[in-house]
Amino acid sequence: MHRICLTLPTNRACAATIEALGREAAHAARHFGVEVHLLVLDSADRPSFDRHARAVHAAGCAPGVVPHHLDEDGQRAFLRGAIDRAGLAGPDRVLGLMLPSAVSYGACTNRAFLIAAALGCRSVHRRDSDSRYQELDGEPVFPIAQELAFLGRKTADVTASVTEVTTDPLAAGRADRPVAMVGASFVGVPSVDLTDLQLRAPDVHREVVGLWAPAAWSPQERDRLVEESFKGAGTEPFIRDRTVLGPVDPMRVDMCNIAFHHEVHERVPLPPATDTIGSDYFLFHLLYHAGLPGVLHNRHIVNFHTDERKTGAGFTAYQTRYAKFLLSMLHFRFLHARMAQEGASLLDDDGRLRTEAVSALVRESTALDDTENVHRLDTLTRSYRTLGGAYAQTAGHLRRRAPRLLAEARADMEDFARLVDAWPALVDAARTTPLPGKAQP
Repeated sequence: MHRICLTLPTNRACAATIEALGREAAHAARHFGVEVHLLVLDSADRPSFDRHARAVHAAGCAPGVVPHHLDEDGQRAFLRGAIDRAGLAGPDRVLGLMLPSAVSYGACTNRAFLIAAALGCRSVHRRDSDSRYQELDGEPVFPIAQELAFLGRKTADVTASVTEVTTDPLAAGRADRPVAMVGASFVGVPSVDLTDLQLRAPDVHREVVGLWAPAAWSPQERDRLVEESFKGAGTEPFIRDRTVLGPVDPMRVDMCNIAFHHEVHERVPLPPATDTIGSDYFLFHLLYHAGLPGVLHNRHIVNFHTDERKTGAGFTAYQTRYAKFLLSMLHFRFLHARMAQEGASLLDDDGRLRTEAVSALVRESTALDDTENVHRLDTLTRSYRTLGGAYAQTAGHLRRRAPRLLAEARADMEDFARLVDAWPALVDAARTTPLPGKAQP
């Protein structure tokens, strides 16, 4: 029986989401004959953690569902064990990249990747705490049904089962390559919470969102990006299944609704950047440019916004994460272009990602001049100052931290390269590292 990992990282109260995740896990076990390891990585406060524990325990009562609920102490103990087994230089530094004190979207998913390896899972299926499932005729629309239908199967074997094929999957020796990723997006509110800004000052919103475009883009290209940014699949509800086989456009999928074959996440991790929106989207671009096959489906998850990011310190923290996202684009846009140039050379003779090739490209990006980022930060702070109130206060906060933010954008990529280099040994070590309180499978 195949093992899979259905995971939810969280730092907020979300017992209802965990209960729904448990139902998805039970559906997968019942209909696909897999053993579902339901993994909740929990950094929430203790009252929320206790409510989550009850929801995870209840989910584990379903046949074929094995629950795992780890607080940060449990995660740290596992990571320390894996890092020690791997014999990595600077073990405390590696631990800091895997479990930083600040919010890191990439690091929390990297922890799920390592724990999935420890559990012997052939795939990781990731969901978010600020989302829920669509319904059709009163029944939840679970993405895992499409993920398990295609993930890991040979490309040639799924061509007749999908709605559409965008490229010839049998060309250039690709017929035997497994489907590396299956994913969809979200419906509802935008993934990045700039709704208030859009309603209050559309022109400022357009300028601020356009900052994540490459500096060399024309105004027309920038406007098209703004129109498409952060909207996912829009608002159209699910009616019937649609599946498309081919390299998946990174703009069409979201990390709240994704599944990776183990040959992906066991070879390359996600960037561990802290306090940076979008730092966990790197693998989408890597798979796309390497030409690895994926399946895009339309079982989109419903996104919603939580309140903590809208006022006071939460507002400033969220806007700082958005600013760091903009600064990270200097490096990621460079990486996307270089990966497009490299194409299939990012793969070895067996069609697997070449870890060392990815590391080399990431290191290239650390040498970029940051003039473009100085302009980004100047434009963002100038735009926010014109709005007064909390936006002006955020502008002042960003201006005071400008040298540090610019330095962090480069340091984040240096950390990423370091983690990519360590990743193969870390994954190998994780396979023989038991989880706290669990016997090794």
